[in-house]
Amino acid sequence: MELLDALNWRYATKKMNGQTVPQDKVEKILEAAHLAPTSSGLQPFEVIVVTNPELKEKIQAIAYNQSQVTDSSHLLIFAAWDKYTDVRINSIFDHLNAERGLPDSSTADYRTRLIDLYTNQTSQQNFEHAARQAYIAFGTAIAAAAELKVDATPMEGFDSSALDSLLNLSEKGLKSVTLLPLGYRDESNDWLVNLKKVRKRREEFITELN
Repeated sequence: MELLDALNWRYATKKMNGQTVPQDKVEKILEAAHLAPTSSGLQPFEVIVVTNPELKEKIQAIAYNQSQVTDSSHLLIFAAWDKYTDVRINSIFDHLNAERGLPDSSTADYRTRLIDLYTNQTSQQNFEHAARQAYIAFGTAIAAAAELKVDATPMEGFDSSALDSLLNLSEKGLKSVTLLPLGYRDESNDWLVNLKKVRKRREEFITELN
């Protein structure tokens, strides 16, 4: 499916039918998120995949009882670093250099600049920056799901502090950012399924400076 066709097909599914998404499609969606661009290639977030029904029920309770959480096949949780540290940044560059067969000296100046930049910011500034990177992967995953004819519902409507506590994310230095249930639309019971997709008029959305 062409990307624009896929984006026209998708919508924020309000009711899923509980059908299981094949694992190979889930892996492709996750790999799309994995390959998404991030600032300086740091990928300062993780994606947590939840399939356990009991855990999804607990998450639904702190996500305003949205049924997609439990009716989904897989629930993806995008969780960003709570802060940047020299250990985290060095780990990324050590891995990059090892994979590319480069000496550490080849990236030493750049990693030092990044460490100086981020470690002199507040933890809140760090988290907000990391969350923006998570959103890039989040959007990429949504587009990938659409190309595979898998429904995905972007969700910010949940108690992030409660979710962080439930999943012990603080122990990993993470904070939840967004939820993405994956599944298939229940066409008989979803009020939104047949409504026209509407966006702002192009002239209100795009400004061309020539």
